[in-house]
Order: sequence, then structure tokens, then C-alpha cells
Amino acid sequence: MKQLVFDIAPPPLPSLQNFVIGLNGEVLATLRAMLEGSIHERVVYLWGGAGCGKSHLLHGFAAAASAHHLRSCLARDTQMCTEDEAALCDVLLVDDVLALDEPNQNRLFNIMNRLRDGSGLLIASGPYAPMHLNIRQDLASRLAQGLVFQVKCLSDEDKAQALMTHAQGRGFTLPRDVVGYLLKQWKRDLPSLMAVLEALDRYSLEMKRPITVPLAREVLALLLKSS
Repeated sequence: MKQLVFDIAPPPLPSLQNFVIGLNGEVLATLRAMLEGSIHERVVYLWGGAGCGKSHLLHGFAAAASAHHLRSCLARDTQMCTEDEAALCDVLLVDDVLALDEPNQNRLFNIMNRLRDGSGLLIASGPYAPMHLNIRQDLASRLAQGLVFQVKCLSDEDKAQALMTHAQGRGFTLPRDVVGYLLKQWKRDLPSLMAVLEALDRYSLEMKRPITVPLAREVLALLLKSS
């Protein structure tokens, strides 16, 4: 049994460059325009279901902001930064406003009031459109006053194209029947699919066998057995 297949490399860090666009071209274009200063909107709210890429976009925006010499603060896991910390940042990113408890919602509301008189940017996300969030209504209203985008989940064809493009970047061709097998038999979020693709590539090289559905079946069986 080859240990190599178990050592799945972590997925690449999220960036705006490696975000698979699908139907979200306007979202990505807006975020890039904010970084370049070509639009003057200061608040963007992204909503959508689990796995659609909201967190990827927030982390990618943070990385891009750093490249533009902007200071960013990422709030997640129910914990907001303090108002003083936010005042020192150029970009505040809030991953899932619905997870914020009342004190942290109050803090975000106060920070957004400051944003209207300052020069910072706010990118926030949540599972629903602002007015359908179970948070304080004046905060929901403030979020709705910015640019609001639904981040749409990738279709199977989008995922298939992303996998084949990633395979080409690694120097091999991924057959369509293998793509279909992975989409049916493995976790359906793109980072998990990318990770198993890399394991499949390494296993193929180690075993000196072409990438086929039987080889993919072996790899998934080994991964499931080791989990």
C-alpha cells in the first residue's frame, strides 16, 4: 500500500486568481475594482449556500489587499475585532455575519457607522440576503445599502472544467470519465476534489499506470480506508 496517496497536499491558499468563476464574474470584477479604487462603494455583502466560495473570496481579497499594501482584518468564528483594531485596518472582512452574537453585531454596526465617515472597506458574507438574516434589523439594513451579490455555486460542468484545467497545469490530461467518477463518488466541494486529484496524480506516477476509472477507484478506496 503506497503511503504517497495518503499524503494529500493541502489545497492552495485562496486567492482571487484561483477562484473558479462560474456564474460569479460580476462579483469577482467588483472586488478587483474595489482594490484598484475604480469604484467608490465601500461595503459589499456576499451571500449564498455552503460551499459556494464566499470564504474563498474573503480570504482571497485579504491576500490581494496585502499585495496592494492595505491592512486587513478578518473576523470569523463569531468573533469581531475591536472597534479600535478595525480603525487601524484599511479592509475589514467578516465571514458569516449570522454567526455574530449580539455584542459582536453591535460592534459591527458601530464600525459600519465609522466607515461612512472614513476611508475603509468592508466585505461581509452570510448564508442569506440581508433582509432575511436573523440579526439586528438596522445592521441588516446597513448591509443592504451596500453592493449585495449572491455567490452562485459551481455547476458540475464548472467543477469538471476546473479539474481538467488543474490537471493540465500539472502536466497531464484528465479523462472525462474519471472526472465524472470523482464527481459521483467523492466529496463535491472543489477543494476536496482538487486534493484528491493531486493524490491521484502522485499515485499514478508512483504506480506507473495511466489515470483511469479503475485507478481512481483504487485511490478512493485507499483514502476511505485510511480515514
